[in-house]
Amino acid sequence: MNQSEILHILQKTGALLEGHFLLSSGLHSDRYVQCAKLLQYPDIAEQFGTELANLYTSDSFSKPDIIASPAIGGIVIGQEVARAMKIPHIFVEKDSDGKPSLRRGFSIQQGQKFIVVEDVITTGKSTNEVIKLLMALGGHPIAVLAIIDRRREPKFPFPNLPIISLAKLDILTYKPDECPLCKKNLPLVKPGSRKIM
Repeated sequence: MNQSEILHILQKTGALLEGHFLLSSGLHSDRYVQCAKLLQYPDIAEQFGTELANLYTSDSFSKPDIIASPAIGGIVIGQEVARAMKIPHIFVEKDSDGKPSLRRGFSIQQGQKFIVVEDVITTGKSTNEVIKLLMALGGHPIAVLAIIDRRREPKFPFPNLPIISLAKLDILTYKPDECPLCKKNLPLVKPGSRKIM
């Protein structure tokens, strides 16, 4: 699958939204990728998970022991990548204090190699939280996979980790006090959340 095919599927499923959006990073944007709209279709979720797994394995990287995703956006695609790779999948949630944590009996063993699988990477904040938590628990990160990489600046706190995506999107983001959409008084919508209550 090439980038134009991915974008066609995003548009066809209504996953590429236009408006005035508050991102989980606190930034504002005029477009938003709502992968839940895309991943509601099991055949597409399976196809995208297999594509990501194949992209990773085609580059001859070492095989991971486990897949980890941030809740809630990365759970479905993480499960599909894990299915394609035939390895376990865990996810990181926020606890009642808003701190990333492993719950539901999930764990990672000392030295286990893990890949973080995301739906969309914007600033890398949720990816970072997963990496830091699992490293603190003894895990070893080896890559990041995502359906969409929409980082405008490819800076990442873990520069040696390969970041593999099915598509890259150049979507403008704005600080709230510099947002031209706010200046036009356009309604602000928060379409996604990284926190489960």
